[in-house]
Amino acid sequence: MRSISSVLTCCFMLLVNVMPASLSLQAASPNVVVILTDDQGWGDLSVNGNSNLSTPHIDSLARDGATLNNFYVCPVCSPTRAEFLTGRYHPRTGVSGVSRGQERLNADEVTIADVMRQAGYATGAFGKWHNGTQPPLHPNYRGFDEYYGFTSGHWGHYFSPPLDHNGDTVRGDGFVVDDFTNHAIEFIQTNRDRPFFCYLPLNTPHSPMMVEDRFYDKFATKDLIMKHRDPDREDDLMTRAALAMCENIDWNVGRVLQTLDELNLADNTIVIYFSDNGPNSFRWNGGMKGKKGSTDEGGVRSPLFVRWPNRIQAGLQIEQVSGAIDLLPTISSLVGVTPEIEKAIDGRNMKPLLLEESVAWIDREIVSTWGKRISIRTQRFRLDAAGALYDIRNDRGQTVDVSAQYPDETKRLRKVADQHRQEFAADFKKYADRPFTVGFAAKTVLPARDAVEHGTIMRSAKPPNNSFFKHWTSIEDSITWDVDVVTAGVYKATLLYTCAAGDQGATVIVSVDEGDQAKATVTEVFDPPLYDKSKERVKDSHYFVKDFRPLEVGTLNLRKGRATLRLKSDKIVGQQVVDVHSIQLDRVRQ
Repeated sequence: MRSISSVLTCCFMLLVNVMPASLSLQAASPNVVVILTDDQGWGDLSVNGNSNLSTPHIDSLARDGATLNNFYVCPVCSPTRAEFLTGRYHPRTGVSGVSRGQERLNADEVTIADVMRQAGYATGAFGKWHNGTQPPLHPNYRGFDEYYGFTSGHWGHYFSPPLDHNGDTVRGDGFVVDDFTNHAIEFIQTNRDRPFFCYLPLNTPHSPMMVEDRFYDKFATKDLIMKHRDPDREDDLMTRAALAMCENIDWNVGRVLQTLDELNLADNTIVIYFSDNGPNSFRWNGGMKGKKGSTDEGGVRSPLFVRWPNRIQAGLQIEQVSGAIDLLPTISSLVGVTPEIEKAIDGRNMKPLLLEESVAWIDREIVSTWGKRISIRTQRFRLDAAGALYDIRNDRGQTVDVSAQYPDETKRLRKVADQHRQEFAADFKKYADRPFTVGFAAKTVLPARDAVEHGTIMRSAKPPNNSFFKHWTSIEDSITWDVDVVTAGVYKATLLYTCAAGDQGATVIVSVDEGDQAKATVTEVFDPPLYDKSKERVKDSHYFVKDFRPLEVGTLNLRKGRATLRLKSDKIVGQQVVDVHSIQLDRVRQ
């Protein structure tokens, strides 16, 4: 395992080399707004033929800009974000999953925000991050001056939940997508007189399927004309909720575009819109095979619209295959920045396609991977994860295996897939053993999702991302975090907990390996109700969210290096100890 200190040193070395010394920011440098949606399929837009809903503002980006008809992302959320941020296939960046630390983008990766900030741009991100929580992996340490949102893979409630504002916990204001958009608009207004890079990674239509009545009422009893290609697999409740959320997204996109118009910034702003994977349920998606989690067309084909008035021809249709890995080199080139990144970039600069420059475009392969599954897309074909070949130009739905008709191409692509499978497996192995960083900043939060439960302790939900721990019923139970202390010192440990009446009087102990420990007695009952779920539109939701309160447990003397941080108890008074949200470590002194 590479040491955290060596990774951080490399990270800073790369950052100072992002910009050539001779490059200076031009007053006319275009602004950039990137809107990324979560679990929205290619087919969840009226511009792509779905008559179940209307998305006029998003559709306008296609009408007024370029549409890339063969644009590919990853089967799930955090890998796509990593590929967009770095221009590199996600296994190379340390990202292998969506939770339990697998979603973390290595600290030595240079991001598009690093590139833009080094070029003099104001940088802000507003929404779902999903590439690391603890510094130096938090957005504020990855090139973003301003951050408002949540760093987890998904959030359990969408109405005024706790959120992160530049590392501090704040209370959200209203429906989260509207709230994130409000902050993005404020950022644009604040930075209207200088070039800005605004990243708006929205978190819908990812579950929980919560949306306001004013968007849902239209769909509550709507007859869904456009159906999934296998209609028996479609859940109409899920589809209705997803479509309502997509119309809410469209409304918010309209607000961003209106802001650019009102500030006279539209002509000098590049607006990019795409999604992070296929739809999160079986619903109409142009007849393509697969959904979220699949490496087939339906799982990885995403809409991509790029608008830049007077520079990109309105209504331009681009057929060349492209992917999320292409966005860093493309954005950099469009704004006139030449990033110097020591690591190899997998993506290509699409500027010649967007600006219709006369250059030869060499055919290529786009690799899609999830776990051990590898799929390869060329300009004409897709080799699927089972080794079958499909002529996507004539069979977007992958209905006829043509591998026998094209044996040479099948053999070649299977070899390409095997090569990437081996490379990615080596990457996954290399980055599998990574503790959570403590002490890079003065404050480190270790949430339940990054911990391991022992004994009778259970998670509140199967997906770890927004879960908390409950059912702590034995003094033999414990919760552990695998940590790497990068700055030795004295740290104050604070537990975020809830305690039911009758359970007060239990003890909580925070210890480091077999060394220093801090201990406190839970004296105050705090047992708030779960957040109201009346706006959730599907049955059997597994999301449970409530408020927690802090308990100062004491101070710990942390030595530099890898250790196990353990939460345990030696006294239970009632039914259990407490429910646990997280531990916060604040450095008191070095």
